[in-house]
Amino acid sequence: MRRSPAGAVVTGAGRGLGRMLAALLVGRGHRVLVTDIDEDAARTTATGLGPDVLWAGVDVRDEAQVDAARDRIAAEAGRLDLWVNNAGVLATGPAWEQAPDVRRLMLEVNALGTVNGTVAAIKAMRGTGGHILNVVSLAGLTPVPGEAVYAASKHAAIGFSLSTLADLRLAGIKEIDISCVCPDGIWTPMLHDRLDDPASALSFSGKLLEPEEVVDAVGKVLDRPRPVTATPAWRGLQVRLADALPSFGLRALPLAVARGRRVQRKMLAKSARRG
Repeated sequence: MRRSPAGAVVTGAGRGLGRMLAALLVGRGHRVLVTDIDEDAARTTATGLGPDVLWAGVDVRDEAQVDAARDRIAAEAGRLDLWVNNAGVLATGPAWEQAPDVRRLMLEVNALGTVNGTVAAIKAMRGTGGHILNVVSLAGLTPVPGEAVYAASKHAAIGFSLSTLADLRLAGIKEIDISCVCPDGIWTPMLHDRLDDPASALSFSGKLLEPEEVVDAVGKVLDRPRPVTATPAWRGLQVRLADALPSFGLRALPLAVARGRRVQRKMLAKSARRG
């Protein structure tokens, strides 16, 4: 029998996709702790989701803050059932043109933040079980021109997640699952201001997803944990093929970038007509 839902934590849940994921979990009966580096945004989201929703300002780069969030939800809900590593940062452009602190920020939030959240959750889930869901990106599965450091951070998140899942199984721990959801570009605040950014073109080259589509994919993975789920599935197959044949993939990238630029220009024109 499936047990009743208990405590859940969502990082980066002050806005955008994270807020929608928190709403999904509230609807499923979880006692949710909304966390965000922006404490006011976390509070506003939690208040909007219901009187029993908790909130906290958490910088996922800080292990002590992450551990404190874990301990709080475990105390409030009785146990930690689900941890969603959603917090992420994107900056575009060639790595050599980015400031060192920008490169470090992406690596620390996207990769170290995933490590911190996963390790904290495992410590609470040992013996009781649970599910760790890491919102990654198709950028974790393939080269992404214009987003090299971002892609590196997402490759790190995938590699860490799958390796840690293997470690759990080798240690005989079967009650904890780790799943990675890898969506194509999502029309959220992370991309709203990048329509005129050529370095973001690849994010617009496939199917630009609505947040609701990603929430739906997450819901399916919550019901049936899987190590890696690409959304949409056809894009996952496409990027895995390109990754398996790097020379072919690199030759095809200019075509994908050109398609992404066309989509950006169309969306800019449409936005201008509305404005």
